[in-house]
Amino acid sequence: MEEGKKVDIFAEKREKMVREQLITRGIHDKRVLDAMRKVPRHLFVPPDLIDEAYNDYPLPIGQGQTISQPYIVALMTEALELKGDEKTLEIGTGSGYQTAILAELSKEVYTIERIISLLNKAKEVLKDLGYKNIFFKAGDGTLGWPENKPYDAIIVTAGAPKIPQTLVDQLADKGRLVIPVGDRFSQELIKVTKSKNELIRENLGGCRFVNLIGIHGWKE
Repeated sequence: MEEGKKVDIFAEKREKMVREQLITRGIHDKRVLDAMRKVPRHLFVPPDLIDEAYNDYPLPIGQGQTISQPYIVALMTEALELKGDEKTLEIGTGSGYQTAILAELSKEVYTIERIISLLNKAKEVLKDLGYKNIFFKAGDGTLGWPENKPYDAIIVTAGAPKIPQTLVDQLADKGRLVIPVGDRFSQELIKVTKSKNELIRENLGGCRFVNLIGIHGWKE
């Protein structure tokens, strides 16, 4: 009975998060909202921060990394315009929470993380939740995952000094790329849509992410 009560409490917190943090700020894609209602965010944060899992701010997950604020996760996901049949590439697995949201909305998710301990923890949580459409890789995310290109959607969950051409090259025609671009302390969230040989850019607003480390990102 106690376990059942806990589940109800977290379901209520997710509903409140969706209602107060997402819908009120203009997130309207029903599939994104349903995914945010479903995925148990509290399982992706350190045990001592579970009570803060559904609050309106990022949280530390170790190794100098964070789990993004729920609104930013929803905003970036909505910008990808996922319909359910996409092959999606995620740069920066982190806690695995964004990965789970993508897995709810995509056919396949390919996710790359350079910090092995975070990757292993995310794998464990995502496996326990029963996801079978996620493929993991350890390494430099700025290089992408060329063996499985092209991707219908690419999401980068760390701030870059510029958009890596390697990722643009792995994007399918009509594909969408969402990435924070700026300096080490603040960025603009940029959406890029590939249309034949043209790139259409849209600025989704200011944000602050951890640094994208790699050959085509920041040096460690």
